[in-house]
Amino acid sequence: MSQKPKPSHGLAVCPGCAEPLDAGDRFCGACGHDLSAAPAAGAGPDRPTAAIGTPVTWPDAPSRDPGSLSTATQHPGDLPGTDSGGRDLPAAEGRADGPGPGARPAPGAPAPVPASASASAPASGGDFELAAPDPRAAVRADPAPAAPAVHPAFCVACRAGRVDADGYCENCGHAQPRERDHVERELERVAAVSDRGLRHHRNEDAFTVSATTLPDGSPATLAIVCDGVSSATRPDDASAAAAEAAGASLLAALPRGTDPRQAMHEAIVAAAEAVNSLAEEPGSDDGQTRRNAPACTIVGSVVADGLLVVGWVGDSRAYWVPDDRSVPSVRLTEDDSWAAQMVATGLMSEAEAYADERAHAITGWLGADAYELDPHTSAFKPDRSGVVVVCTDGLWNYAEGADDMARVVPADAADRPLHGARVLVGHALDGGGHDNITVALVPFPFPARETGPA
Repeated sequence: MSQKPKPSHGLAVCPGCAEPLDAGDRFCGACGHDLSAAPAAGAGPDRPTAAIGTPVTWPDAPSRDPGSLSTATQHPGDLPGTDSGGRDLPAAEGRADGPGPGARPAPGAPAPVPASASASAPASGGDFELAAPDPRAAVRADPAPAAPAVHPAFCVACRAGRVDADGYCENCGHAQPRERDHVERELERVAAVSDRGLRHHRNEDAFTVSATTLPDGSPATLAIVCDGVSSATRPDDASAAAAEAAGASLLAALPRGTDPRQAMHEAIVAAAEAVNSLAEEPGSDDGQTRRNAPACTIVGSVVADGLLVVGWVGDSRAYWVPDDRSVPSVRLTEDDSWAAQMVATGLMSEAEAYADERAHAITGWLGADAYELDPHTSAFKPDRSGVVVVCTDGLWNYAEGADDMARVVPADAADRPLHGARVLVGHALDGGGHDNITVALVPFPFPARETGPA
C-alpha cells in the first residue's frame, strides 16, 4: 500500500476551514487560504492567539462566610469534565450548548463605566457560513477605544481580492472575520480574550473585565464570562446582555462598600433580568420565544481586599492557579449539570454519572425559561499569590482538571495576563477549537506581611 506524501507546507488540513490538503498545494481549494503563510507544524507549546483587525467594543441568597480558606487544603471537589468531540447531546434530556458539554432541558420538559472593557456584539444581519482563517496567523492589535467596524482592504484568505461593503471578498467570495470573531481586552490588573474557535459560525461568548476602587481606596478587579446556549434563540445576544449587566452591577455596588459576596449575587440576578428581557422585546413571538428563550451561562470573579469571590450559574468555570506550582491548583466552581446533580444526591457514582450520555446537560442557566434562578457564590482567602482563570467550556474541554489547567497556564500569567489568556486560547485552538473560547485572567497579588523590628 502506497503512503500519501507529506504536504510540503507541513499541514494535513487548511488552518482556515479544516479542508483536507494535497501535497504541493499553495492555496486551499475551498477557501483560498494562502498556505505559504500558515504557521509551521510542530511549533512550540507557547503559541498565543492574536487579534484580527481593529479591536472593537461589543455593544437574594445568603452569603457564605469566607473564613480563612487555604487553597491547598479547602476547596470544592474537582469533578471530571468531558472531551470536545463535537458531538451534539441527545434531545431527550437536554439541548446542546454547541459541541461538547453544556445543554439544557428541551422546550416543554419537566451608562458606560470608566476603567472597564466588555466584549459583546451588535445585532448582525446574518451568519457568514464560510470559516475565517486561524486568528493566530493575524497581527495583534493593542486595546483601543471603540471604533466602527471596518473591513480589511484586502481579503484575509486570498490576500488579493478587495472586500465589498457586505464583508465578502470580490475575488474568492470568502467572508471576512466579523467584529466578535476575536476580541482582546487588557487593563492594568486583568485581561481577557474571546475567540470564535474553528468550528462555530459565530462567537456566542461574551465577557466584561473591569477595575474599580473600594471606599477605602483599595483596588478591586472583576471579570465576567458568559457562554450563550447554542440551542436557544439569540444566544450571542443573551451572553452579551448578561456580561454587560453583571459588570455594570458590580461596578455600581463595590465602590459603595457592598460586600463582594452580596455584590456578586446581585450581579448574577441583574444578568438574569437582562437575559429575561430579551424574550419580552416588542415584536417577538411570545409563545415560541419563551419556549426557546435566549439563554446563557455565567461565571464571574472579584478580587478585592485580599478576598477572592466567585459566582456562577451553569457550566462555565473558575480555577485558582498559584504562582508556586508545587501547591495544588483548585477548581472553584461546580457545574450545574446532570452528572454533578446525580453525584451530589448519591443516586450514581461519579464514574456512572459521567459515563451517561446525559452527563453534561446543564441544569442551571440564565433565561426566561429557566426553572429557577439559583446563583452560586463562594469566597476564598488564598494564602499566596496566583491567578484566577475564568473561562467557558470552550477552554476547559481541553484542560478539565485543576492540575490540567495549571499545566497550560504560563508561569508568568500573573505578570502578563493578556499573554497568558492568548496562550490558553491558542491551546484550545490547537486542541481542535470545537467551541467558542473565552478566558479571563485575574492576578491575585498576595500582600506582603509586615515584619516588626528585630
